[in-house]
Amino acid sequence: MKKILTILIGLLGFTSCAHAQPDSVKTVSAEEFAQIIKADSVVLVDVRTAGEYNAGHIEGARNIDVLKDDFEKAALSVLSRDKAIAVYCRSGKRSMKAAKILAEDGYKIVNLRGGWLEWTEFNNKK
Repeated sequence: MKKILTILIGLLGFTSCAHAQPDSVKTVSAEEFAQIIKADSVVLVDVRTAGEYNAGHIEGARNIDVLKDDFEKAALSVLSRDKAIAVYCRSGKRSMKAAKILAEDGYKIVNLRGGWLEWTEFNNKK
């Protein structure tokens, strides 16, 4: 019994570490995100598809689709490491994927926790 418990605790620790964010990725609420993207030292990137972007996006956002095979290459060609990168998608899943890729390339990332859905809900409450 003790052996099984030790194994289970070890597996639990491994899975929680596997989902940890890199230090260079900060996930924030829509309210915090709104404040952060006002700074000149931040580049705003919408990582959804072109269709989603065209249907509505945060003003000033650049569209780089994380689902495209050339996402990393496209991002590296237009994003400077001198500025923080604020990313969002529809709900937060794709933007976290993009955040991890960009963080591995040396960028400081701010991720909108609930994506476009949280952003629109936040702005509708204003």
